[in-house]
Amino acid sequence: MIVSVILKTATRYLIPLMLVFSFFLLLRGHNEPGGGFVGGLVAASAYALFAIANGVKPTQQMLRVKPLSLIVSGLLIAVLSGFAGIVYYGVFMKAFWFETKFPVIGKIGTPLIFDMGVYLLVLGISLKIIFSLFEEDEQ
Repeated sequence: MIVSVILKTATRYLIPLMLVFSFFLLLRGHNEPGGGFVGGLVAASAYALFAIANGVKPTQQMLRVKPLSLIVSGLLIAVLSGFAGIVYYGVFMKAFWFETKFPVIGKIGTPLIFDMGVYLLVLGISLKIIFSLFEEDEQ
């Protein structure tokens, strides 16, 4: 596969911006539109762009985590966030907010923790699909 030098150079600068934007969407989502799903898709598109420019193997090395690990950990975080509602209110997935307020984020609660799980889950599933398609195309 022949890739232009312009794409490789642009990718080097775009990926950090896309990952920061995906994190912004994740943090914004528990109070306003956005969240784990959209943030995970933006992060996956950043890695897909890197895979287009450099190939699957360098992308997997850059990621340092297998997509299946992201899927499992994301699902675990999302499900465990629901148990805080059982502990405090007796209802699964009832939102619970911690009293501590953080300067940029505000109050942290189970919706943000759930969104973090969804972010990892969507990122892992998307990367698994993307890597499978690229590996099939390389053969």
